[in-house]
Amino acid sequence: MAENTENVAENISADGTTKDALKVHHLKPAPGAKKARTRVGRGEGSKGKTAGRGTKGTKARYQVKPGFAGGQLPLHMRLPKLRGFTNPFRVEYQVVNLDRLGELFPEGGTVGIEELVAKGAVRKNQPVKVLGDGEISVAVNVTANKFSTSAAEKIAAAGGSTTTA
Repeated sequence: MAENTENVAENISADGTTKDALKVHHLKPAPGAKKARTRVGRGEGSKGKTAGRGTKGTKARYQVKPGFAGGQLPLHMRLPKLRGFTNPFRVEYQVVNLDRLGELFPEGGTVGIEELVAKGAVRKNQPVKVLGDGEISVAVNVTANKFSTSAAEKIAAAGGSTTTA
């Protein structure tokens, strides 16, 4: 406690004022805290009144919905409504009918996806399904990704076999 009173006594000058006293003419704003002066005669936007949007007009008000086309019939109303559902996980098969198999392989034998691609019946790197449209008279051993029930029955009746790849 005695040390504090000694420090105060040292700071008092001959005229009775303290050396470290806070004076009004020494006050200044913090760095970066100065407010810019108002620029006169520069329009409404310079006062902060319109928040940089200018005066009047649609863009100054900005109560415009996203997608508003200026009174034209909006895109979301032009498009058809409720037209079903597209399954993103659907598997699209390349189809081959039995009559086509009979044309491409009249002697019968082993038929795989590679042979069908080589003959131009299906595209490569796509799953293949054999359908039972038409008749087959030769015995074929078919390897494909999928078979319809009628196709499997007709191939078996002709003496062939089906293998799912």
